[in-house]
Amino acid sequence: MFTGIVEERGAVVAVRDLADAARVTISGPLVTSDAKQGDSIAVNGVCLTVVELDAGTFTADVMHETLKRSSLDGVAEGDSVNLERAAAVGQRFGGHIVQGHVDGTGVLLGREPSEHWDLVTIGLPPHLARYVVEKGSITVDGVSLTVVEVGDDRFSVSLIPETLRATTLGQRAPGDKVNLEVDVIAKYVERLTTPHLPVSGAGQTGGDPAGQEDQGE
Repeated sequence: MFTGIVEERGAVVAVRDLADAARVTISGPLVTSDAKQGDSIAVNGVCLTVVELDAGTFTADVMHETLKRSSLDGVAEGDSVNLERAAAVGQRFGGHIVQGHVDGTGVLLGREPSEHWDLVTIGLPPHLARYVVEKGSITVDGVSLTVVEVGDDRFSVSLIPETLRATTLGQRAPGDKVNLEVDVIAKYVERLTTPHLPVSGAGQTGGDPAGQEDQGE
């Protein structure tokens, strides 16, 4: 589990195509300082398992399901990525519950810079819209953010100077694809309450409670 507080920006050192998967090597001196084989590290919000460690870099396998659902399908050598180690018991919980199981991707639609912060608008896939609420939490490329406004097909977030400096969101431009993870509590609430809701239409309750399957990376 993660909290969406990015610890450092790493760099993709190598990407190896394995036909139905990929093997990526990423430089991250901080997140590898106490890492060991089998540990979890979130890369742009995707939970990956460390399979190799070497002098400030780690290597992880990215399976087909993760490539299909996340922006890691287009990652290339030299790309900057957000990195976070798994949460430790007893530490401060600065963001919100983040599983590292990306629900889908959105496209950055626009950004409005101001003197001290940027307002960023991101496209929202229809199957995720019902889980996003104003002033609720959402994870964008591994960053825990508060929703400013939400519509049927988009939402906006404000990025403070520290977020702009410390994460890749400061570099994102309109048209870029970003990873999205909605609040897992909303999905559990829907799953638990759906069987008790009035039946509507042709014997169906209100929507697919499962959404899409988690990656299980």
